[in-house]
Amino acid sequence: MSTTALTAAAEASQEPASAAPTGPRALWRTLRRDRAAMAGLVVVAALVLLALGAPLWTAIEGQNPYAYHDNLLNSALGGAPLGSFGGIGGAHWLGVEPQTGRDLFARIAYGAQVSLAVSIGATLLQVLLGVGVGLAAGLGGRFADALLGRAIDLAIAFPYLIFGIALLAVVPASFPRPVLLVVVMAVLGWGGTARISRAQTLSLRTRDYVAAARLGGSSTARIARREILPGLAAPVITYAALLLPANMVLEAGFSFLGIGVRPPTSSWGQILSTATTWYYADPTYVIVPCIVLFASVFGFVLLGEGVRKALDPRAANGSG
Repeated sequence: MSTTALTAAAEASQEPASAAPTGPRALWRTLRRDRAAMAGLVVVAALVLLALGAPLWTAIEGQNPYAYHDNLLNSALGGAPLGSFGGIGGAHWLGVEPQTGRDLFARIAYGAQVSLAVSIGATLLQVLLGVGVGLAAGLGGRFADALLGRAIDLAIAFPYLIFGIALLAVVPASFPRPVLLVVVMAVLGWGGTARISRAQTLSLRTRDYVAAARLGGSSTARIARREILPGLAAPVITYAALLLPANMVLEAGFSFLGIGVRPPTSSWGQILSTATTWYYADPTYVIVPCIVLFASVFGFVLLGEGVRKALDPRAANGSG
């Protein structure tokens, strides 16, 4: 994911940001012409509505994610759901979990809240850390650039997945897991954003308008805020749009391994972890969360690719 997203963001940063659509309205007009991006937007909007409206949807269904329904399980088959397709019916729209009888739709809906909150929180924190370090490296002196540049290289080369697994495994269970996931994913994954920000800052600081601002007595902080940050918007937004679905998969992976969100809090990865032993007896229990996770990630990827094209000056000018 890092290599693909870094390449896409680098392409978006090779031309002046002013050549790309400026403002939300211009970006929206460009996105509207991209059918794939619009399809991704529909999927993302549906996911957001599912997450934000989880209490409402489950109230309409008449279920909640924590209630056990032993009467809906077949004890002779080790707790497999009664009925076909995992017990799907009017009372349980996606069936129930084996062994517990908890409503699967309610678990999916509340799991969407965790997945979105963690992935969005981690992405925002990664962007803040990465842009801050990249600006400091690009606008600092030779020593600061060399030091921070090596730190960025180390952050990118660091096996953060393995270190994240080890760190999440030793932190006490009493610590809020969603918050811990956001912090771990952000602290270990800011390197890509920092590299893009540093490279673009090194390019932008040689522009005439930056030199004019410096001659006019503007401080480094003012130059960074008024002159450099607008030029970072396109590549950073491009990278963040592609980074978010990767964080969603990473959160699901941590929960799948049992070191992410802990029961009774719902998580898609947690559901998949328990579903792996039921793919013969109850394939619906495996298929449903897989489809939801795949559709969500694919929707974000389509939307992110659409944003990349919209913010790419060459694509905006019809040359990409």
